Amino acid sequence: MATIKRALISVSDKSGIVDFAKELSSLGVEIVSTGGTYRLLKENGIAVTEVSEVTGFPEMLDGRVKTLHPKIHAGILARRDVKAHMDAIAEKGIAPIDMVVINLYPFKETVLKDEGDLDAIVENIDIGGPSMIRAAAKNYKSVAVLTCPCQYGEVLSQLREKGELDESLLAKLMSEAFVATAEYDSMIASQMNRRFGTLFPRAFPIPIEKVMDLRYGENPNQAAAFYRDPFTKGPTVAKMEQLHGKELSYNNILDMDKALDIAMDFEKPTAVIMKHTNPCGLASADDIYDAFVTAYAVDPLSAFGCIICINRPCDIRVAQEIAKYFVEVVVAPSFDDDAFELLCKKKNIRLMRTDCPIGPSERVREFKMKKVQGGMLVQTDEDVPIDPKNLKVVTNRAPTEEEVHSLLFAWKLAKHVTSNSVVYVKGERAVGIGAGQMSRVDSAKIATMKANEPTQGCVMASDAFFPFRDGVDEAAKAGVTAIIQPGGSIRDQEVIDAANEHGMAMVFTGCRVFRH
Repeated sequence: MATIKRALISVSDKSGIVDFAKELSSLGVEIVSTGGTYRLLKENGIAVTEVSEVTGFPEMLDGRVKTLHPKIHAGILARRDVKAHMDAIAEKGIAPIDMVVINLYPFKETVLKDEGDLDAIVENIDIGGPSMIRAAAKNYKSVAVLTCPCQYGEVLSQLREKGELDESLLAKLMSEAFVATAEYDSMIASQMNRRFGTLFPRAFPIPIEKVMDLRYGENPNQAAAFYRDPFTKGPTVAKMEQLHGKELSYNNILDMDKALDIAMDFEKPTAVIMKHTNPCGLASADDIYDAFVTAYAVDPLSAFGCIICINRPCDIRVAQEIAKYFVEVVVAPSFDDDAFELLCKKKNIRLMRTDCPIGPSERVREFKMKKVQGGMLVQTDEDVPIDPKNLKVVTNRAPTEEEVHSLLFAWKLAKHVTSNSVVYVKGERAVGIGAGQMSRVDSAKIATMKANEPTQGCVMASDAFFPFRDGVDEAAKAGVTAIIQPGGSIRDQEVIDAANEHGMAMVFTGCRVFRH
């Protein structure tokens, strides 16, 4: 238990601090404060002592040095249960500090305001604040440490009810304090490493903040929450605004991210139909209505309960089509008023607005991370652009101009389908998608099986090389006329010979696009 007789308050976010300090003062707590917080409390009639009066030393270096003083840190760190500690501070005339209320300089907000202003960013690296938070957290059995306005209510409630704070609350505040300083330090480390460090530093700082708790994870027996990187630019799931519908689920968020990732590759009006982290429909067209109708028709059976992403505003015609089906989520840059009104008649459908364009010009590449047991895999997110002029024709017949156009569309699709992936395309629409098979020939068979229209005249894309000719033979049965693949197999010649036997054109990209 901790009795609170003296509190040090120094906050950048001053939300609720005046009311909180007034309540502390009414409970007989002496308040010490600094700078702008001191002035605010003083202006509101709260009895408050300035830190410089406690330390006997004025603030200096434009406020860089205020609380870095033994009379502050000894007052926080002295263990109340160790007589030698208490005798030592008494001998030096140092009074204990029982509560530290601190939130830190707005480093994140400064970066987001102008990431090019390095001087301002450096000035907003808090020094004294984290030091006092850590000191109070270390001595948590005697000192309450508050790092967020959201904690004020619970602390006041317990002080009113019990006159002191129990150890369970003190421990909770301590753990939250170390999370606060860890988050703050990770933001600073991440920013400075991006500017001046190495691609893969000795330790990997990840600045993420909670967006929300989720109802459950992949399955109802799993707990889950959603976090975001506050510095990521461009349209992201973490920055979308939910306009309507049920609470998002863990699986919704995964599918939304994948669907948005695909839509970001296309300039033309494009619709993506996503199911269980794989696309089951994709099409581009001259307008978004035609793109959506075509994409949904690729595999309407699989599309039941899908996530839809379109890279143009959702208008009434698209909304009327969407309203015909059971859809979990619709992602769009925006929704026309009449389209929004129509879709809102479906109580549960989630409508998500990116509020910014979706397309290649908006994409920002960032690290891709996967948690494994006891570790983390980190890789760059690099996309090798494919120039039609650099495609290596390896067969007797070169692809036609029309085939090249479709092959490049198919390549964009294949790189987003879980490996092993094989896709069939006509023009600018998917026809058959074979995803996630242990054998590439099985992916080809599934692409044929899933096709909702004749596959004769399709082109094929494979995310990695063909280890045997059987995948090409399967494509030939489906009527495929041209293939795009990375190449690089020890049996490339066997595969090329098979394509020549079937009169197919085949091109190599020279790069693999596995997506595990």
